[in-house]
Amino acid sequence: MSPDSGVAFLRSLFLLLVCGGGVDEIQADGPHWSYTGSHGQSHWPELFPHCGGLSQSPVNIDTDCVKLDPSLRPVEPQGYSTLSSDDFTLENNGHSVQMSLPSSMSLSQRFTAVQLHLHWGSRGNGAGSEHLINWQASPAELHVVHFNSEKYPNVSVARNQSDGLAVLGILIEVGDEINPAYENIFSHLGYVKYAGQKVLLPSFDVGALLPERLDQFFRYNGSLTTPPCFQSVQWTVFHQKVSLSRSQIEKLQTTLLSSEFGVLPPTPLVDNFRAPQPLNQRVVLVSFPLDVRVVYSIGETIAVIAGILFGALGIIITAHFIIKSIRSKKHEEPKQEVVYKTSNLEEEVVQQLEQQQP
Repeated sequence: MSPDSGVAFLRSLFLLLVCGGGVDEIQADGPHWSYTGSHGQSHWPELFPHCGGLSQSPVNIDTDCVKLDPSLRPVEPQGYSTLSSDDFTLENNGHSVQMSLPSSMSLSQRFTAVQLHLHWGSRGNGAGSEHLINWQASPAELHVVHFNSEKYPNVSVARNQSDGLAVLGILIEVGDEINPAYENIFSHLGYVKYAGQKVLLPSFDVGALLPERLDQFFRYNGSLTTPPCFQSVQWTVFHQKVSLSRSQIEKLQTTLLSSEFGVLPPTPLVDNFRAPQPLNQRVVLVSFPLDVRVVYSIGETIAVIAGILFGALGIIITAHFIIKSIRSKKHEEPKQEVVYKTSNLEEEVVQQLEQQQP
């Protein structure tokens, strides 16, 4: 082990013992809840009345039904890429892995950042995201939570107000390479394996967790996707996905437990995503300058057009060779000589004429 790696190991071990060695009580907001079982999401409305509301999240985003809104400006994160003087706190809260964010991070100086967390599936399952695009799920989804600091003093007050929260949704797909930005979080997952554990992370560029295209997104009014499901969220779901390697996705799916240290049997923390909720007459806006259907189908359209053109070219070439072959055969066939023979009747007439001559 090199000196640098040894120092890093001791620092991580120290942070684990100080910040995550003990099992803190998970601060449940109301009754106990889970994603499955007797306290699962199908029972949430019974336990948390807001979860039965008409403006719940997540939703399926049907690109044939969205409404283009040219007034939607690109998302402008502020302070995301500035390294903070304070460390971030990474926590396993029993339902997700969550990281605190400094108040220096915001959206357009109106919404102040609070925390980010992830939702994912289980190993071998391609589903894991909460929002769907045309009923297609992604392996995971990152949420960055902000509160309306212009109107409310803190997130506890804002989260139950109709304009209290703004959440960025980033869909995650499987790529070929390791995403170094997400390694800032994933390399510490082992230190928050059990529910209630926390660890400090060095500050890093949070903006690198976002997709490059911040001008293409869907927006709608919805709710928290976990109890108490307050309908207070302005959702921004980016069209461009972020790629993580398969090993990173599997690490997220296999490392964490929803049970506390010492509780047997241990319960894997997997499939922590809510099913899509009805839109109930809500309109999903899109910031794309073009018809969203064109944006989504342009690749397929080019492929179809190319296929048609190549197919037509093939037919033309084939027809050309067939015609040429037929013409060549006609020129090669030998011409037959035509022999005219007189009939018997013609011979008799000629003989009679000859006899009548003197």
